[in-house]
Amino acid sequence: MLGTVISAPEVTHVSPHGFWLLLNEEELLLPFEQFPWFRRATIDQLSHVENPAPEHLYWPELDIDLSVQSIRNPDAFPLVSKAEG
Repeated sequence: MLGTVISAPEVTHVSPHGFWLLLNEEELLLPFEQFPWFRRATIDQLSHVENPAPEHLYWPELDIDLSVQSIRNPDAFPLVSKAEG
């Protein structure tokens, strides 16, 4: 019998343009253009990500909460922070 996937989210790559996050078996791209508050975060801050619910991600050191759907389909969530990262 197969169980539930319980792997913690993992940052797999960081570039000047964004970072990739492995969530279960899906790799998600978070471009800094769409998620500017991550732009000046350290690798440690980006890597410390929690998955408190199936469709919820939280970066406690940055105090950032995101819906997984807002990453998968950013056009459905048109409000983008104007904050400098």
